[in-house]
Amino acid sequence: MAEKVRWLTPEEQHAWRNFIRLQERLGGRLARLLQSESNVSAADFAVLVHLTDVPEGRQRYQDLSRALEWEKSRMSHHIARMVSRGMVVRQECPEDGRGAFVVITDAGRAAIEAAAPLHVEAVRSLFLDHVTPAELRTLAEISERVVSKLDED
Repeated sequence: MAEKVRWLTPEEQHAWRNFIRLQERLGGRLARLLQSESNVSAADFAVLVHLTDVPEGRQRYQDLSRALEWEKSRMSHHIARMVSRGMVVRQECPEDGRGAFVVITDAGRAAIEAAAPLHVEAVRSLFLDHVTPAELRTLAEISERVVSKLDED
């Protein structure tokens, strides 16, 4: 027996489509800015942010892939490109012969240090300057609740 589809109401559809449009446009603008102003792609920036947030600037491939919601092949290909540019290195895991770490290099740290001020200023001018503190708190609460539910799955 097929489940009944819970179609979106006009209000839900309007909110959902605007949320998606916001995400796509904001992501696109930030990506173009990073690439043109600092020669760092949005994907590079995401990897580097995660590596600067963990001790020793290193993380297992599978954990980084999970954190970024990337498929194994995408992670592998992108990290290979970053290795060739000197932003990260691949380090074998001594405890697990099949596992490996992605480790940020000095060049990777320099790249994110140069890109971060551009990124934060763009986040402010494109997004934060257009929401109230109360709206920002509400957005944070909604985001945390939905991400928490997604993490359960």
